[in-house]
Formats: sequence, structure tokens, C-alpha cells
Amino acid sequence: MSFLLLGLAVFLVDRVTKIITLTYLTIGDSTPLIKGVFHLTLVENRGGAFGLFKGVPIVFLIVSLVTLLLIIGLSQRIARRPAPFRISLGLIAGGAAGNLFDRIAFGHVIDFLDFRVWPVFNIADSAITIGVALLLWDTLNKKRLDSKDASDPV
Repeated sequence: MSFLLLGLAVFLVDRVTKIITLTYLTIGDSTPLIKGVFHLTLVENRGGAFGLFKGVPIVFLIVSLVTLLLIIGLSQRIARRPAPFRISLGLIAGGAAGNLFDRIAFGHVIDFLDFRVWPVFNIADSAITIGVALLLWDTLNKKRLDSKDASDPV
């Protein structure tokens, strides 16, 4: 069940960074940490990833909730899976919980990490992205290993 602890850690780091950001910035404020490269810019994201699909916020609320319920509901099975799989689901669960909290509490997601060449995002978004990438890598790697094992003579 350590993957659930990872999810909790992601959720807490996401919450703390958003609380700090809300304490020091107002919507639209941007503070350069590395001028022209990395800024803290507070925005309200009413859509999904990268602000897409702003007109259907209920969809993201439902998807986040269902994702969390599935991961928690399957936690016994997940605990027996390989580490990359468990880590990926822990990251996804923590990120989903962080953004779900925002949607319920504020009606939008709080984004603040601004690299100026990418849409503004947050810790939860990062965890979800890394978790999905790790899950894809694990799945593709497993398929590659399975096909290699199947072609090796015994």
C-alpha cells in the first residue's frame, strides 16, 4: 500500500505549494524566478490539461473521482503489482486528488508553474503526467519482454 502513501505525499505537496502561491500571488500575477525562463504565474484553469475543454468542467470532476475510486478500490490488487506500476498509480492518484480538491473547493484548478514555452501547470499535473508516462513505459516494456520471451526457444 506504499503507492497510496506516495499519492498522499503528492497530494500534500500539491496543496502546500498551492497554498503558498495563493498567499503571495493574485490571479494574473507573475513573478520571475529565472527571468524569461521560469516564472510563478497564478492562473485559474477551468478546463483540463493545458486549459483545454473549458466548457465541460463536470467531466474532469467525474474523471478524477472515478480514477481515485478505482485506484483505491483496487488497492489490494495493485499492491501485488511491480514497482513501476504501483508508483505510476500513486502519482496519478495523488495528482488526481490534488486537482479534484481544487475543482470542489474553488470551481477551477490552481496553476502556477510557468516555463513560458508551455501552458501554466502545477505539481498535481506533473505527477499525473509522470505517472501516465511511467505506466506507458512499464506497459510497453512488459510487452517487449513478453514477446522476447515468447520468441526464445526453451
